[in-house]
Parts: sequence; structure tokens; C-alpha cells
Amino acid sequence: MNTFLGYSQPWLEQRNGIHTATEISQQPRLWRALADILVQQYDPISAFLEPLFERPDLRIILTGAGTSAFVGDAATPFIQAGLNFQVESIPTTDIVSNPEQFLDTTRPTLMVSFARSGNSPESVAAVTLVDQLVPNCHHLFITCNGDGALARHAEQANNAYCMLMPEGSNDNSFAMTSSFSCMLMSTLTLFGEQTQTQWCEQIAATAALCESKINQWQQAIKQLAAQPYERLIVLGSGGFAGLAREASLKSLELSAGKVMTSFDSSLGFRHGPKFSINDKALVIQLISSDPYTRRYDLDLFNEIRGDQQTLGHIAITEAPLNQEGVFELGQLGLGDPWLCFPYILFCQMLAFEKSLQLGFGPDNPCPTGEVNRVVQGVVIHQFDNKKN
Repeated sequence: MNTFLGYSQPWLEQRNGIHTATEISQQPRLWRALADILVQQYDPISAFLEPLFERPDLRIILTGAGTSAFVGDAATPFIQAGLNFQVESIPTTDIVSNPEQFLDTTRPTLMVSFARSGNSPESVAAVTLVDQLVPNCHHLFITCNGDGALARHAEQANNAYCMLMPEGSNDNSFAMTSSFSCMLMSTLTLFGEQTQTQWCEQIAATAALCESKINQWQQAIKQLAAQPYERLIVLGSGGFAGLAREASLKSLELSAGKVMTSFDSSLGFRHGPKFSINDKALVIQLISSDPYTRRYDLDLFNEIRGDQQTLGHIAITEAPLNQEGVFELGQLGLGDPWLCFPYILFCQMLAFEKSLQLGFGPDNPCPTGEVNRVVQGVVIHQFDNKKN
């Protein structure tokens, strides 16, 4: 009998959690499939990107809505360091509502659009606005749905390239899990400095690590979810602050808002948001492997431990801390960009277990329909850039 995250398939089906459990569990397999896709498409996507990279004034916008936007938040600090261009993460929701504040009509622009379905109203409208307002623009669509509006747009546009994520990444569950990690992995690879051989090895090592952790973490995460926390605070530095945002959203979504969540950077947390800690709060820290950044993460770790104000306080780290409540990966030398994947896997598993513990069906924690898998109720208004 098939089991996912320690539960049998019939048990999960009865509790409306089979899709979420399957999609969290399948990620290492999808990443291996993604590596094959990236190798197969290396030449055509290089032919699309390299002429753009010859423009020293190129502006790169990473965009999406909700979890898809947080792909950009997590990726930007990691890829910015290796690129000689202005790289920004700007949600489609901002571009659509305020295009003149976020688009520069004078600069060549590559907009990288992340989308699970590719059908969100803002995803399509953002592409239309960029084409309307930026004369020299190009689009890279990283999407999980070959039948979505973005994928169809790329088929007839001469300024767009669509990279489809592996079969199965178009999550059926409400919350994005494997779609998020596949799109993030694609971005770190396409805009990173590694060779094909290096990133194939990195993907294989990351997949093997996470495969082992799915089994190893199950009982500990189940016990953690059983704690009566009502707030979840996720903290990280650099790209991990963007990852923390996605981790906090997963728990907010899968608990249907019963667990209120927040995120911040290690240094930023002291500047007011630290008031959110109380005896109903669980704090998760995503610890950097960079020796310099790690010092700031550990300063906050020791401060929170010393305050003794939380219901629970845990950390996930590559290097050992030899402290209670710390999940250690082992010194594998993955580097911070690739630590994103075991870190978000842990948080996805926790969100799933908490959803079950609260009695929700993780596949659709809002069955009454106020919040939907693909956003509804958005009216896209015509933008007139002619000043009166």
C-alpha cells in the first residue's frame, strides 16, 4: 500500500489530504526530472537569454502572485550576486495596479514570470502591460501548466520563451509546494554561475538529501505540530527571508488562518516585529551556512533562547549547533541557495501536519470558497498611459 508522509493513501483520501501529501513527497523525483529538462533545453534557452545578457543596461524583473512571487523574493539575493544586471522581485499584483511606478520604459527588460497554472488574471495582465509600456521587453515564462494562458502566449509571441516544469508539478492541492520548489530550482540554475555538470550534481545531491529527510523528520514534525501554537514566526537572512515568507504563507493557508504567521530577517526582527513573540508562538530560524551571515543568525538564536518567551523555538541548519530543538542537515557543502530546498521541505511538512492536527483537509482548507486555488474575483481594468 502506498504511503505518503507516513500515512496510507486511503487514510489521506478520507481526510482530503492526498494531493498535498503526494506533492510534498514527490519533490525529489521532480527535481531529478527537472535536471533532465534543463539539460535538454540548455541550447534553446541559452540562445534566448545570451543576446539579452549582452545588454549592460538590462533590467531583470522576477514576478508572480502569491507563492509564485515568493520564488522571486527567495531567488533574487542569490542570483543578484553573480549577475551584472539590476535584478528585482516585483509581484504581478504591484505591476498591474501601479505599472508606472514599477516599469521603466527606457530600459530593456527581461520579465521572468513564475506561475503554477499560468491563468491568474494578474499574470496575464502584467505581461500585457509590459508589452504595452516597455518597447524593448522580453518574457521568460517558468510555469507548470502547458495549457495555461502564459504557455499559449509564448507559442505566438516573438519575444517570449516558455520553460515548462516537470509533469506533476502543476499541484492539484490548494497550496503550492512542488510547483514552488521546481520554479525556484530552475531560476537558481538558469541564472547561476555553475556549469551543467555542477548543477546536475547539485540537484542530485539535494534530491538525495531531501528524500532521506522526508522519512527522518516525520515523527519529529508531527510532535512539533501537536504543540498548541497559534502564531508561527519564520526568520532568515538574505534569500532565506524570502523563503521565510513562503514558509509562513504555507502554514497560514493550510491552517485556514487559524495559525497567524509572520516572517522577517534576522536583523530586522528586533526592530519592532519581535513583539510578536509570546507564549503561543513557535519560532523557526533558517540558519545561513555563510560564516559571516551565520553570526547574525546565531546572535538572534541565542537572544531568543535567553528571553524564554516562546512556546517553541527551533532552527534548521547545515552545520551543527549541538542545541536542543535544532534540526541539523550535516555539513554537506550545499551552500545557501541549495539549502532552500530542505528548509522549505521542512516547513511544508509542518504546515501539512498542523492542518491535519487542526482538523482541516489540507488539499482544500477553505471548502466554502472564499479563497481559491486559482484566484477569482479580480477585475483587470484597461490602462491608459496617455496623460490628460
